[in-house]
Amino acid sequence: MLESYLPILVLILCAMALAVGSTLFSFLVGQKKPSAIKLAPYECGMPLVGTARQRFPVKFYIIAMLFILFDIEAVFLYPWAVVFKQLGMFGFIEMGVFIAILLVGYVYVWKKGALEWE
Repeated sequence: MLESYLPILVLILCAMALAVGSTLFSFLVGQKKPSAIKLAPYECGMPLVGTARQRFPVKFYIIAMLFILFDIEAVFLYPWAVVFKQLGMFGFIEMGVFIAILLVGYVYVWKKGALEWE
């Protein structure tokens, strides 16, 4: 039974050998001319503002988490839309309850000021 996994093992070993080999070859043969510009972190072509170690405001993370939360919840609408006719009125009411819960959460977040960007 284990012989059926042999091709997968060979593929993994080949991939690892290629990754390690190309990295090692680049390290041994590549030019090494470090400069301040090359060692600086790259931020979309814009000059750096502040240090790379500065903290981000917590609001940034809250807005990012809320975006992910509401984005994932919106994904649940697609399978419902595909089988809408088969679910009938029960499916319509259940999705209405689901959207109402999302709306309550959205209004709560909005009233708390979590969506305000200062």
